[in-house]
Amino acid sequence: MADPVKILVLDGPNLNLLGEREPEVYGRTTLADIHGQLARRAQELGAIIDTFQSNHEGALIDRLHAARGQYDGVIFNPGAFTHYSIALRDAVAACGLPTVEVHLSNTQAREDFRHRSVIAPVAAGQIAGFGPLSYRLALEALVAMAREDSRPPGAGGGSGS
Repeated sequence: MADPVKILVLDGPNLNLLGEREPEVYGRTTLADIHGQLARRAQELGAIIDTFQSNHEGALIDRLHAARGQYDGVIFNPGAFTHYSIALRDAVAACGLPTVEVHLSNTQAREDFRHRSVIAPVAAGQIAGFGPLSYRLALEALVAMAREDSRPPGAGGGSGS
């Protein structure tokens, strides 16, 4: 049996207050609930997740640097850092891991300043607006990507068009 896919789940500022903070925007599900749901889904998929939340930009950068060579991908909800942290953008690019940027709310349907992500150009993809399901969709995408990468060249994978 192949080694399990390892995914790092990073959560940025204020996400520790999920379930309490602006429930009309973010819902009543806590970050611990989301991580629990994600861990159960990861197990079903034959994957392992590690989670880390910080309100500090440098701690998130350090965790991305440490992830190199340890994980197959990263699920990252940068919170408000999404819109202006060039340092986090550079850390995502430097870690060399496929990263899926996630958001609970639909950032495009919110204030203008939330419409721009500096992370998205270096991420494998972005999933927003599906509440906690955004995380699960990111997990499923990263597991599929990791398994696709592990296939020998020429072993399936599309029609070539």
